[in-house]
Amino acid sequence: MKIIPAIDIIDGKCVRLSKGDYNTKKIYNEQPLEIAKQFEAHGITNLHLVDLDGAKSKHVVNYKVLEQIATKTSLHIDFGGGLKSDDDLRIVFNSGADQVTGGSIAVKAPETFRRWIASYGADRIILGADTKEGWIAVNGWQEDSKEAVIPFIQKYQQEGIATVICTDISKDGMLQGPSFSLYKDILSVCSAPAKKNTNNSFKLIASGGVKTFDELPRLEEMGCAGTIIGKAIYENRISLKQLENYIINAG
Repeated sequence: MKIIPAIDIIDGKCVRLSKGDYNTKKIYNEQPLEIAKQFEAHGITNLHLVDLDGAKSKHVVNYKVLEQIATKTSLHIDFGGGLKSDDDLRIVFNSGADQVTGGSIAVKAPETFRRWIASYGADRIILGADTKEGWIAVNGWQEDSKEAVIPFIQKYQQEGIATVICTDISKDGMLQGPSFSLYKDILSVCSAPAKKNTNNSFKLIASGGVKTFDELPRLEEMGCAGTIIGKAIYENRISLKQLENYIINAG
């Protein structure tokens, strides 16, 4: 299972929110590159970079932070937040992202998102399934949709999507533990034998609520392909040394 730290950006700074509420913003570092280099120094290879300004303003804003981290580290970067147009996608890939996560656009402009999957391939386009009480939320989690989470994922499996990041918004930034039951339900349905035109290699990345190191093996045993960790690192609930040892042992 991949360990994927998150760096969330507002005004170019590394921050964390609680339940996606922008009024709960807490700044952890004014230099995201410093944080990214610390991750890399402990053997971490993947990074989830979120443009919270972009998610709110509905276009990519913090691409310069992406560019800086991409050029000065060797981290494999998945970028999300504010991806609403072909121009946004081009800016992000040109700035060094290896993958992008599309959530709101998959709800609001499905034809565009399908075209991205067809053009760039399932190895570069990740589906963001951010859920609140079983329903997909969009636009920086400020708005609910009428899409139920599992059918939403299944729909895009039919389009070739292989990797899904699922965040339970009620858990995000709360240090209350991951939504094990939600992930179990998703894995039991979406990892089933594929139908025609469905990608067989379904990968679920858990996101939101991780508070202790002991939760990581449990997520791995369930079948999660990766886990995104944010506040637990910044609040020193999980040390980078613990993560380094986990990666070494897994290798």
